[in-house]
Amino acid sequence: MAGDRLGEAVESTSLADLARRGVLSFGDGYRTMRAELGSSGFPILRVAQVADGFIWPTSSMEYVREEFRRSIGPKLSRPDDVVLTTKGTFGRRAYIRPEDADYVYSPQVCWFRIVDRARVEPRYFYSWLGSSDFTSQAHGMKSQTDMADYLSLRDLARINVPLPPLPQQRAIAHILGTLDDKSELNRRMNATLEAIAGALFKSWFVDFDPVRAKSEGRDPGLLQPFADLFPDSFDGSEFGKVPEGWGTQRFGDLLDLDKGLSYKGQFLGETGMPMVNLGCFLGRGRFAELAIKQYSGEFKGRHVVRPRDLVMANTDLTQKREVIGSPALIPPREGLDQLLFTHHVFAARFREGKEPWKLFVYFSLLQEEFRERATGFAAGTTVLALPRDTVLDLQSAAPPPALIGGFDSIVLPLIERQWKAQEESRSLAELRDTLLPKLISGELRVHDAERLAAGAGA
Repeated sequence: MAGDRLGEAVESTSLADLARRGVLSFGDGYRTMRAELGSSGFPILRVAQVADGFIWPTSSMEYVREEFRRSIGPKLSRPDDVVLTTKGTFGRRAYIRPEDADYVYSPQVCWFRIVDRARVEPRYFYSWLGSSDFTSQAHGMKSQTDMADYLSLRDLARINVPLPPLPQQRAIAHILGTLDDKSELNRRMNATLEAIAGALFKSWFVDFDPVRAKSEGRDPGLLQPFADLFPDSFDGSEFGKVPEGWGTQRFGDLLDLDKGLSYKGQFLGETGMPMVNLGCFLGRGRFAELAIKQYSGEFKGRHVVRPRDLVMANTDLTQKREVIGSPALIPPREGLDQLLFTHHVFAARFREGKEPWKLFVYFSLLQEEFRERATGFAAGTTVLALPRDTVLDLQSAAPPPALIGGFDSIVLPLIERQWKAQEESRSLAELRDTLLPKLISGELRVHDAERLAAGAGA
């Protein structure tokens, strides 16, 4: 461990200068040719798979075949690489761990590789990339339109990196790594809770497992109050076989969809109303709070949503169809009562008396069958758009309200636990961002920072 006080002999130099001196290398991703794609090989890492600090593979990932390894060259990931999303959605980052797959970086991400580890500690660089120092420099350089924001390699090269002596970088990486480890534990717990909730919905409302068990004289494996809510036979319908007495329903009878604000980039900034945008959608129901923007322009009442509302991405800036149709529930946050949402987002407006169907609709939109429907209905030559009827004309079985209530009583606490863990991770990220400049400057002593990091989230 370095001395108790950090901040001595801090060098500040540009990324371009570090690259010229052979300290690190960086670049954008590999432009894949259609002929190089296959069903297996190296997965292509796109924006949708980069979350805050880690890689989250999705079912829609594409692959470059193994025989093209030489063509990919340095744009194939290596352990300790640092990844930053620079196009479409700016600012997500991840650290490539030894257990991660060998990814092909897409043109939407920038990769950094530390060459001289006697000058730069990779995890220090990763931590700095998530700091307000980096984001404030990048914010002044990146281009912005109503469709996307991005940072070119030329502008990225001009950004200055503060480099304390290597022992101090390692001390900082160790301290901040404690916070990252806690966030990683939260992520894993949330993935488990997400899987439990999704499996229960599929069992009850897609595969009808309890009904099948009862129809075959088997124990459905549920507590009696829940088991009694399921019939023991099926009815035929235009939708197919559904549990006896359930019938079918059209989603348009449950809700309508509002399209959000067509905003002007000049009103995006550090103040204003928080605004849900396309960058908030990570796919599979995941919502990136850190991607929320601030907007100070005019808006109307129909452009407002609230925590716990159901929203959906109605646009995809690429032809990959990774985000379009993805639903999310807006996490609650203390002091946050309302948000705006952009025209790339739909907000579900449930009809009178239909609000209890929210979680049923949410999990229905997460099913693979709807993903296939959404990608099939998406239209556009450069930017994909999702028609409202893709959702409103969707049909499903219509379980009785008592069963909907029973499902909510089990699943809502799981979702609330996920939100609590997300809030804790957000607080950890804020603490990390607060500690980093103070550690670099020497304002904060090492043992004090270690105590803060160890106690965070306890």
